[in-house]
Amino acid sequence: MSAMHEQDDATGAFPAGPGNGDRGTGGPRAGDRGAGAPEDCAPGPGFSTGHPETPAPAATATGGHGHDHGLDAHGTATGRHRRRLILVLAITLTVFLVQVIGAVVSNSLSLLADAGHMLTDATGVAIALIASLIAGLPATSKRTFGYLRVEILAALVNGIVLGVIAVVIFAQAIARFGSEVEVQSGPMLIAAIIGAAANLASLLILRSGQRESLNVRGAYLEVLGDLLGSVLVIAAGVVILTTGWTPADQIASILIAVLILPRAISLLRDVVDVLLEASPKHIDVDAARAHMLAVPGVTAVHDLHAWTITSGVPAFSAHVTIADEAWGERAYHAVLDELRSCLREHFGTAHVTLQLEPASHRGEGEHVHR
Repeated sequence: MSAMHEQDDATGAFPAGPGNGDRGTGGPRAGDRGAGAPEDCAPGPGFSTGHPETPAPAATATGGHGHDHGLDAHGTATGRHRRRLILVLAITLTVFLVQVIGAVVSNSLSLLADAGHMLTDATGVAIALIASLIAGLPATSKRTFGYLRVEILAALVNGIVLGVIAVVIFAQAIARFGSEVEVQSGPMLIAAIIGAAANLASLLILRSGQRESLNVRGAYLEVLGDLLGSVLVIAAGVVILTTGWTPADQIASILIAVLILPRAISLLRDVVDVLLEASPKHIDVDAARAHMLAVPGVTAVHDLHAWTITSGVPAFSAHVTIADEAWGERAYHAVLDELRSCLREHFGTAHVTLQLEPASHRGEGEHVHR
């Protein structure tokens, strides 16, 4: 999709006109039809009469807009929540050490499993932080989007590790059945309660950011799983303390594994959607096409694409055909401004690449992709 941002090609399309170089949009060059437009045409928020209203729900989270089209590390969702991730990482590593000590002292598999999950959480958060820093490296002529998608690769690793941990915990719990295992419920309960309190604090820290970033969401889901895991360990500890029935420890371990696996699948599914450049969930492509066609002078919209560069940074591109008579009646920059305002205000995407084409440009029988 990065090739779509190179609009000055051999197809007869018009490259960006004066004053539009930072908009990611196309317009006629000097000397072509429609030249002589003002050099700076601010995109007003108003729309033409009859323009559709904002679809519900409309997204508002974007990576910003400017000369870099919002493609910067601080504009990514993970970058905006870096401090929260650092705090959660410190809490998670502390609780991990507490639970490892508790698991060794108590001989509890469920507590050890929860500690292993905590280590996975810490690793995932660390990967997310490192990825957000790498994403801040500047774009180059070879990597025109920079390293923004490193965050998505980090989420992919996180999801895979989660799945592996779930399988290992399940296998170890099954292996313990039928063997005599002594579990010290006192240290087990103390470590589990400390873990539950810390996980609850981490959840509150990450709650607002998990709706924006896949990496923050991955950390949030992991901490949520840890909290539920700690509750299961507490329940198992209470059973062992009151009845002496140690298989409760293995059962809690299996339930922890069952909690982890669906979360790993959910995270991986979202990662795959980004890597396969599926349309962002908040952008209805058909509705976007209808909105664009409602702009006066627009006769067709084709080669329309919407995708996610990284969490919180959606992108949109399309070829827009303008009626020849409208090309003269309404300056191309007015069409451009309304299209861009529509996509920003109604569909929550500021990184937009539009190629405007007069209707007479399309040859008879020319194939046009939707």
